[in-house]
This record gives sequence, C-alpha cells and structure tokens, in this order.
Amino acid sequence: MSERLQPGDTAPAFTLPDADGNDVSLADYKGRKVIVYFYPAALTPGCTKQACDFTDNLDLLAGAGYDVIGVSPDKPEKLAKFREKEDLKVTLVGDPSKETLTAYGAFGEKKLYGKTVTGVIRSTVVVDEDGKVERALYNVKATGHVAKIIKDLGI
Repeated sequence: MSERLQPGDTAPAFTLPDADGNDVSLADYKGRKVIVYFYPAALTPGCTKQACDFTDNLDLLAGAGYDVIGVSPDKPEKLAKFREKEDLKVTLVGDPSKETLTAYGAFGEKKLYGKTVTGVIRSTVVVDEDGKVERALYNVKATGHVAKIIKDLGI
C-alpha cells in the first residue's frame, strides 16, 4: 500500500508522456498551482464525467491560478483518443509503470463492488506554487468532485 500524501508534503516530482507523447513534468508548473487528479482509465463512464467536469471548469480554475493534469495508467494513444472523443482541454498524462500513481498514494488496495482489489484510487492532489501539497483527497467520487474542489478552494 502506498503512503498517502498530507498537506505540507513535497509533491513527488514526475515526468510523464501526454496524449501527444510529449513529456510533461510537475517542475514545468513551478510558480503555478496545479490540481493533479488520478483516475483509473480513459474512455470509461466515471472517468469521462470527471474529465469533462474539469474541462467545463477549466477557465474558472485557470482564472484562479490553477492548472489541471489528469494522470492514468493509460498509454498516450488511448489518452489522445479520449481527448478527441470527449473534446477534453485538460492535460492528460499516462503512467503505465504506475510509479507516479504509487508515489502519490493513488495506487493500491481499494474496494470495488464489495471486493478488495489493487488498482488506481481516484484521488486529487492540489499542489501549491512551491511544489508543496496543499490538499490531498482520496477515494473521491467522479460525479460532483470538481464542484466540491471549486467550493473548497473558495473559487
């Protein structure tokens, strides 16, 4: 089981390929606030709802100084399909090795339909301008989650 991050922790550095195969690093966002959200799989109903919610609220979040990065274990080709099919505007990156997911506490045992399975734990980590964890939310729901973040951040 990976350790969950706490406010004040340094956010683990990562460099992952985006939907176009270009490297995206957390370091690229130094000086900006970043909402890094972790989801199980592109092109699935809950993950689509969540990605669309982030896309729909991207201007509001960006206006408040937040960038958004979605992380899943998917390969760039699948992320590109997801982005095109749903007209997503958020940055999507793939972590097939699950190293970043694990470093953020977003991979491990979870309950799925009453069974204990190992997989991606739907999570959101808000990283401040200095690369520190401002908030770490685990086992979040796909629906209504973005609205809750906006409310919690006072946007």
